[in-house]
Amino acid sequence: MCCRISLYWIKRAPRGAGRGLAEALGTNSGATSYHLRQLAEVGLVVEDPSLGTGRQRYWRAAHDVTSWESSDFDDDPDSRAAIEWVEADYVRFFAGHAERWFAQRHRWSPAWRDAFGMGDFFMRIPVDRLKAIQEEVFAVFERHRDETDPDDPDAETVQLYLAALPMDAAFPRSTPPPAEEKP
Repeated sequence: MCCRISLYWIKRAPRGAGRGLAEALGTNSGATSYHLRQLAEVGLVVEDPSLGTGRQRYWRAAHDVTSWESSDFDDDPDSRAAIEWVEADYVRFFAGHAERWFAQRHRWSPAWRDAFGMGDFFMRIPVDRLKAIQEEVFAVFERHRDETDPDDPDAETVQLYLAALPMDAAFPRSTPPPAEEKP
């Protein structure tokens, strides 16, 4: 599954046919093609016949956004375990992505280096307002994506991450809150 998930992340920023993806992952093209077909079976990637030539098959992500509600999997232990693995892999991918960016950022212009970045914001907030913030931020992402000319020569493909995590996960309380305080 690790190869399959890595392929999915790579396909979010298309690089080419299966052979090029295999090289990026350090695997062989047969295994890469197998995992791409598995991703296609569940609707995560689709073949792009407009780019394929002969035996070369090009793939792209089937969706612009990947998201789910963690509670969607509460009743199925196998699905919950799978989604927890995917979420952990997503965090590993993010960490690797950030480390690769830090190692090469000196190659980018000051304008791009200043536009890329990270930040955090702390607040005490009820769940309904946190959900509203998430919806508003995704709406802003979508609006800017939709209003941008994809052929703009000054544009770059970027990935924006959004994560809201409880501070208790980073700094646990000495005594856990009563059950009625937990969501």
